[in-house]
Amino acid sequence: MKKILLYVDEYLEEFVMTILLILMAVIMGIQVLSRYAFGMSLSWSEEVTRYLFIWSAFISVSFCTKKFLAIKIDQFVKIFSKRGRAIIGLINLTIQFAFFVYLVPYAWRYLMTTIESGQVSPACGIPMYYIQSAPLICFSLCVIRIVERWLLELHNLTKNDDLVRWPSRIDRDSAKSEGK
Repeated sequence: MKKILLYVDEYLEEFVMTILLILMAVIMGIQVLSRYAFGMSLSWSEEVTRYLFIWSAFISVSFCTKKFLAIKIDQFVKIFSKRGRAIIGLINLTIQFAFFVYLVPYAWRYLMTTIESGQVSPACGIPMYYIQSAPLICFSLCVIRIVERWLLELHNLTKNDDLVRWPSRIDRDSAKSEGK
C-alpha cells in the first residue's frame, strides 16, 4: 500500500494527463471514423472531449507546479548565487502558494453553486459539477505540490544542496526490498 501511495505521489498528474489524452484521441478518432466511414456524426463526442480537455488543462497546472515549470526570466535568476536562487525560489513559491490558497475557496463556491443548480450538459446529460470540480481539485493539488516544492527549496537553502527534486523514495524502497 505504501508503494502505491508513493507512485501516486510521484506520477499522479502524468498518469491522469496521459489517460485523458488517450481518451481524447480515441473519442475524436471514433468521431472522424463515424463521420467519414459511416456518414453519421456522434452527438456526444465533442462535448466529452471538451470536458476531458478542461480537466487536462487544470491537471497540467498542478503538473507544472510540481515540476517548477513557470513563466520566468531565467537570465535574471541565473545572475544570483545558488543561495540567492533558492531564496528567489522560496519567494516565488510563497507567492504561488498565496495565490492558490486564495483561489481554493472561490473554486469551492463555484462548485457548490453548480451542485445547487443541478445543471447538466446538453448532449450527454453529465452533471456539470463533474466538470466544474476540476478547479477545486486541481488548485488544492497545486497547494500540496507547492508545499512539497517549498520544502525542497528550503532544504536546498539550509543544506546548500542543489536538488531539482527529492531523491525517488520508490527507488530507495525497491532497493531495500531487493536487498541491495
